[in-house]
Amino acid sequence: MSGGSADCVLLADRHHGLSEGIRGLLASTFEHVFMVADESSLIEGAGRLQPAMAVVDLSLGNGDIFGVLLALRARAPLTKVLLLSVHDEPSVLRSAMGGGADGVVLKRDISTELLPAVDAVLAGGRYVSP
Repeated sequence: MSGGSADCVLLADRHHGLSEGIRGLLASTFEHVFMVADESSLIEGAGRLQPAMAVVDLSLGNGDIFGVLLALRARAPLTKVLLLSVHDEPSVLRSAMGGGADGVVLKRDISTELLPAVDAVLAGGRYVSP
């Protein structure tokens, strides 16, 4: 599938309550929002759906987000990846971007930063929460 499904996003987060709120925000941009709660479902879903974007909780990889990003890129190379993080240390954000993410949004800023980040990344740019 070339380019993936432009109307589809895969949301990967273990925190169901937060995921529902994020899902509502993403539904304003994407026709289909698929939610998963673990790494294997993320990788399998990305391979099957070829979504335009994957929005992934940084903690999903149990300390190995780079392994998750590599597996995700291998299964869905055209999918843009936006990470969600509770960590605001510059070193964490730089590492995430250096590890292959297209953008990083701090969880505390989701309500104001998620949609601008989605727009920037889908347009081919990169995004890091201010």
